[in-house]
Amino acid sequence: MSTQHARRRPDGAIDLNDIEFDDWVAHWLPRSWGPYARLCRLDRPIGTWLTLLPALAALAQAAGGWPEPWRVVVFSLGALLMRGIGCTINDIFDRDIDKHVERTRYRPLTSGQLTLRQALWFLFAQLAVCASLLLAINPMSRWLAVALLPIVVIYPLCKRITYWPQAVLGVCFNWGMLMAWSDTRNEVPLGAIAVYIGTILWQIGYDTIYAYIDVRDDKRLGLHSTALRFGAAGKAWIGGFYVATLALWAWGGQAIGMGWPYAVGMVLIGIHLAWQLRKLDLDRPELGLGLFRANLWVGVMLVAASVFGGLAA
Repeated sequence: MSTQHARRRPDGAIDLNDIEFDDWVAHWLPRSWGPYARLCRLDRPIGTWLTLLPALAALAQAAGGWPEPWRVVVFSLGALLMRGIGCTINDIFDRDIDKHVERTRYRPLTSGQLTLRQALWFLFAQLAVCASLLLAINPMSRWLAVALLPIVVIYPLCKRITYWPQAVLGVCFNWGMLMAWSDTRNEVPLGAIAVYIGTILWQIGYDTIYAYIDVRDDKRLGLHSTALRFGAAGKAWIGGFYVATLALWAWGGQAIGMGWPYAVGMVLIGIHLAWQLRKLDLDRPELGLGLFRANLWVGVMLVAASVFGGLAA
């Protein structure tokens, strides 16, 4: 969201509300469906893409090139559902906080568009559909999926007790990478774990950029984030996480036998992350949403590097 196109309040200040009310949800879905679509963030698919793309990269790495199409379908549905489940749980826990945060004040639960009872029934429905996907994966992957659920439940509480909720979110968001290996190879080698940890560090970096949008409200409400932990030194911290990400992705790729296109992908990703750091301005948090969304291209490049790196191995 650039300052040129950002919404502004009547007092001239930039409106950081994260919901667009004149979008496809408003135009194409029945009115009664809209709050549910917004609760599970169907109106904002960037989070689903940032969950799915690392899993697709891991599927390609484990397959040594193109992953099997049916696995792509299963993991795509899993990413969509688990992101929706995580967002629903998050909004249930934060329903009394979100109304005091500029970015989240119009979300369906905190604004009264949905009741807590309706949100809980919707959560159970998503969990039931997601559970059906367990039939399509192997036993090792099923146990990994079950192990993820408590972490998803714990995440919304982390901002109340630690400055590192972004790290917990990174564990959740990228869990599909471990499952991609376990379902394809029935093992998770050390190189794959290194790539997974690198992806967590990448997410800490880009989600910290996003967290700077809420710094003022988080301080007032006594909540925590890496943005508050890093403060004015955020750019150096984010740069450090990005460097560590590239190091782990490069070493992990070598350990699992990626070919030369993977190295080319790492160079391109490094250039893009450097561009993000150059554009980052901690005094203009409204720019954070655009930089956060730009990480979609990092995920795309990681998938391409993994596919062609596997084929060239």
